[in-house]
Amino acid sequence: MMLVSAFAGYEHIMGLYRHAIAQKYRFFSYGDSMLLTRTAPASQAS
Repeated sequence: MMLVSAFAGYEHIMGLYRHAIAQKYRFFSYGDSMLLTRTAPASQAS
């Protein structure tokens, strides 16, 4: 979480974490990570 906080801000990430706990999200540790990116709509692709 500290690594993500370095990019998104500590207070923002902790707010998201509190929300996840309140909603009873499940947390699993697999040691994996992923990168999510946005792609341009087909009409804007070059």
